[in-house]
Amino acid sequence: MPLQIVRRLLPEWGTTYGPPGGGPFPAIMVLHGSEGAWSGWSHRNAAILAAHGFLAFPFGYSSGGNAWNAGHIVDCPLDRTAQALAALRDFPFVGPRVGLYGVSRGAEHALLLTSLMARDEMPGIPEAVAAHSPPDVVCGGFDARSFRDSGDPGWQSWDVGKRAWTWKGGSEGLLPTTPIEVERYAGPLFLSHGVQDRLWSVEMTKRLEQRLGRHGRQPEVHYYEGEDHLPGSEGENRHHELLIDFFQRHL
Repeated sequence: MPLQIVRRLLPEWGTTYGPPGGGPFPAIMVLHGSEGAWSGWSHRNAAILAAHGFLAFPFGYSSGGNAWNAGHIVDCPLDRTAQALAALRDFPFVGPRVGLYGVSRGAEHALLLTSLMARDEMPGIPEAVAAHSPPDVVCGGFDARSFRDSGDPGWQSWDVGKRAWTWKGGSEGLLPTTPIEVERYAGPLFLSHGVQDRLWSVEMTKRLEQRLGRHGRQPEVHYYEGEDHLPGSEGENRHHELLIDFFQRHL
C-alpha cells in the first residue's frame, strides 16, 4: 500500500510531512508550544495537516532539552524563524502560498513574527496565520527545568525575569506585557481558544479580537465551550475541521 503521508527533508532545517507526489503543495509552518521541539506534538499536528493535502513543516525553535525535557524558550531569535520560513518557500515541493500555525507559546510566536514582518515590510510574510490559545501580549521566558504544575508553590506560566524572544539581535521592543501588534497584519487570521482554559485565559483572545476590530480587521475567531488549554477529543476534532477549512480557503 503506498504511503499517504510522506516525510521529506528540508535541508539544514528539518523534516516536513506532506502528500505523496511532486507537488507543489500549499505549505504550513507549525510552531510548538512550551512542550518543546522534542515532544512530538508539532510533528503530530503536521501529520494531520499533511493528511489533508498540505506540506507541513514542524519548526523546532526551543533551545536545549531532549526526549525527557522540553528545554527552554529564552532569547529565541524570531528572525531565525523568518529565515526558516523563507527556506520553506524555496523548497521545490512548496507552492506559492505558505501559512503559519502556532499553539500556545507557538501562537504567541506566530503572531509576533507576523506583526514584526509586517511592521518591517519584510518579504515572504505568511499568506494566512492561525493561532490557538494565543496571548495578546508578549510573555516572559520559559524554562522547563523550573516549571511547576498549576497550584504548586512558586507556580507561574512564565518567568518575568527572562526574555522569551529577540528580533534582529535585541529584545528591547519585546519585553513582557508589551502588546502584540498583530493588527499590522492585513492577511487572513484565525484565532481560537478554549473557554475553560486554566493555563492562559480566554480573555487574552477576546482582547485580541476587540483590538483587531478597532483597527478594522476581521479575524476568524472560534471559542470552544467546555474546553481547556488543549481541547479534548470532540473539541479537537471540531478545531481541526475549522482550522483545515480556514487554510484550504486561504492557501
